Amino acid sequence: MLRKSLFCWAVVSCFVLSLMGQTGGRSVYNFLSFSTSCREAALGGGLISVRDDDPSMLFNNPSSISPDHHTSLLANITDYFSNAAYGSALYSHTFNKVGSMAFGMQFASYGKFEGRDNVGNETGSFTAGDYAIYWGWGRRLDSCFSIGAALKLVYSGYESYHSFGFATDVAASYYNAKRRLSLTLMVKNLGSQLKPYTPGRYEPLPFDLQFALSQRLAHLPVRYHISLHSLYRWNMIDVRSYEPFLEKDAMTGELHYPNKAARFFDNFFRHVIVGIEIIPVKYLSLFVSYNHQRHQEMKIPQGKSLAGFSYGFMVNIHSIRIGFSRAHFAPGATPNYFTFAANISELSDLSKEKKIKKLERLN
Repeated sequence: MLRKSLFCWAVVSCFVLSLMGQTGGRSVYNFLSFSTSCREAALGGGLISVRDDDPSMLFNNPSSISPDHHTSLLANITDYFSNAAYGSALYSHTFNKVGSMAFGMQFASYGKFEGRDNVGNETGSFTAGDYAIYWGWGRRLDSCFSIGAALKLVYSGYESYHSFGFATDVAASYYNAKRRLSLTLMVKNLGSQLKPYTPGRYEPLPFDLQFALSQRLAHLPVRYHISLHSLYRWNMIDVRSYEPFLEKDAMTGELHYPNKAARFFDNFFRHVIVGIEIIPVKYLSLFVSYNHQRHQEMKIPQGKSLAGFSYGFMVNIHSIRIGFSRAHFAPGATPNYFTFAANISELSDLSKEKKIKKLERLN
């Protein structure tokens, strides 16, 4: 079994090495990187490595798909910027000998627009949106190692521009029950356009290489999360993004750029998302996180900003989970995330148990 585990990690590593040459830049189907649950959003929007029965992690990490989520349902809706909204839905089922699977969909609706030609004449209204069908598979190799993969078929339509494509995620996780420690390495959104918006012009997908760590503390009701993203490239700083925030020499007007040490640590922490999960009672979880990359890109020059901070909560009662969170991007741009999840089998068993107890009381 150990050989199988090492082989799986080697496969993921091969994907990583083959993709080291890719560079950042503009990409299509960026909605595939949106948070698909309030828990993910509240913990900064990065990869989350945790082993529990919460199905809201299945979109985020296919190696977490397991028998713990058998017959689980998930629905998420997000009140995004302006008139935009996006959401997702998922169902998970475990099959003997095959493994556990998750089936779902994602959508992003950007609202209704008034079209005009190049001289300003009205051409009628149109809509814009992105859609994806999700199929994920996960399998536990032993008590410590698990693997998973996901395929996403994508359709995107903006006015008269349409595109089809696909994306895949590949992940491997390690869990140490004694230390309550979980690690995950994932290649995300590896794929291509099958039909580009403009014939012959193929654009890259929002590819990412991520690593995540989480651990539940032994003597405190706290679990910390550390997520590393964009590991396939080092430089996360666009020099032009510094210009609004740099001080100028009063005499010459030249910009004062930060020293090498400041730039190094700024660039390093742009790869890092830190989150804390507090579990004061069995049925309640509280979340708070900080995303440095988001803060640096969205902060206000010469002012204070909560950009990069996220927070939320989730209630779990009788196999029903209800959660809410907020993520600060910029003033006036603070999306609200609503998540509902339930386990059909556990609810059915609970209903049967209640009926039995009622009959016992009547007798």
